[in-house]
Amino acid sequence: MEEKGKGSERWSAAIGNLSEMASNLESMQRLLLKKAVFVDEETFAKASLSSEQARIIKVLEQRVETLERELDAAITAAAHSRSEKRQAEAAQKAAELRSQEITRELENTTRWSFRKEEKVFLADMFEESSAEVFELHTEELRAKQQEISKRDSDIKVLEAIIQTLGGKETASSSRPSH
Repeated sequence: MEEKGKGSERWSAAIGNLSEMASNLESMQRLLLKKAVFVDEETFAKASLSSEQARIIKVLEQRVETLERELDAAITAAAHSRSEKRQAEAAQKAAELRSQEITRELENTTRWSFRKEEKVFLADMFEESSAEVFELHTEELRAKQQEISKRDSDIKVLEAIIQTLGGKETASSSRPSH
């Protein structure tokens, strides 16, 4: 039931609004009839042309204002871009200088490292050479020791042969005892 009451209130409000609009429309018609100026067609055409030109001028002025704002924004953006470009160039230059510095440091470190490695290599080589020389000398001494042992053995064999052949006295007197 409440909905029915609300619906009829809405309808009555809408009818009241329509009545008020009709009254306003009548008032406007009366006002126009009293204030209206009747002109011939040429004057109306000139007035229409002036009105159209004024409207076009207003649209163009708005477009000019819009373009001026866009131009200001573009100039600001360009200045900002130039600033960023200068900053980027400065950063790039700094990075290049740092890169050169690091490259020089790396080259110096590498040279030092190579020199150090050369020294280690030479020391190792010297140690290896010394060890090799020592081994060669040792082998040479062993070979000579073996040769001496062989000759000593040969001498003992010859002494034994001489003793067996009867020259025991000669061999004993010619060779001192150990």
